[in-house]
Amino acid sequence: MTALPTSGRAWYLVARPHGWPEPSVVELREVPVTEPGEGRILVRNLFFSVDPAMRGRMNDVKSYAPPYELDKPMHGSAVGEVIASKAEGFAVGDHVLHGLGWREYAEFPADRATKIDTALAPASAYLGVLGMTGLTAYAGLFDVAGLKKTDTVFVSGAAGAVGSQVGQFAKIKGAARVIGSAGSDEKVRLLTEEYGFDAAFNYKNGPVRDQLKAAAPDGIDVYFDNVGGDHLEAALSSFNLHGRAVICGMIAQYNSTEPTPAPRNLALVIGKRLRLEGMLVVDHFGLQPQFVKDVAGWLESGELKYHETVVQGIENGFDAFLGMLRGENTGKMVVGL
Repeated sequence: MTALPTSGRAWYLVARPHGWPEPSVVELREVPVTEPGEGRILVRNLFFSVDPAMRGRMNDVKSYAPPYELDKPMHGSAVGEVIASKAEGFAVGDHVLHGLGWREYAEFPADRATKIDTALAPASAYLGVLGMTGLTAYAGLFDVAGLKKTDTVFVSGAAGAVGSQVGQFAKIKGAARVIGSAGSDEKVRLLTEEYGFDAAFNYKNGPVRDQLKAAAPDGIDVYFDNVGGDHLEAALSSFNLHGRAVICGMIAQYNSTEPTPAPRNLALVIGKRLRLEGMLVVDHFGLQPQFVKDVAGWLESGELKYHETVVQGIENGFDAFLGMLRGENTGKMVVGL
């Protein structure tokens, strides 16, 4: 039997950020690794996820997810290999998805782990295309927005982990037109040339409102919002009657230190009879079996494509998190261990 490690590294939150997170708010510490207790497993993490919602959890405010505690390891989705088990149904060598990221090793109750099939897709895919970001895209587009084949769909943050799948899911299901915004000309080309979007634009090249009107001269019916701010304002202007906005994220204001103004044209919601609905993936876990079945099939057929941005080394984990907030990733950003 291979000897188990005695220690590993983990990222701790040591101060609350004000505005943009500085490296001083976190510390990478060496911590002891213990053998699993009864009904528990020890996992060597292979990849952990960095996500926009983690920025909100650094604040000490009441929200849908509890804030990170000071002087304790941060957490989030991770995939890894079981290296010791005292739990029925889990063997050494099994690959699992769990919630104790931001660290090299995790020891926890086995009922908090989900086995994954690395023959179906690489382990890291279960943090993105087959993970929570994928399910977010699937549930938001089909359950919340109720996509129809006559719909013109606009997606902000369209080269990111969620947005890139929203656009492709809409195309696969026959949406009339799919438009995306992204933060570089290279990402715009990716959207149209690889992901099959009908049109895309770089939001840094001019007012979002003007670029969206040019890309969707006949208006939009569904807006999948990952950004907020000027993108939401532009969508309100371009909506047709009975348009639906899925409010998934507002990364443009996560680091704001002052209250952010609402869209100046919010009154359009009345005359156009619009529906703006916030969504959290935790409300849609019942879709998981159908989601995995559909997405695995689309991956196998080649209809669905995905990119990952992998930052290697736990010591680079916080830099990866900041890079994701700055939009430096294409597709899902993960940290490889």
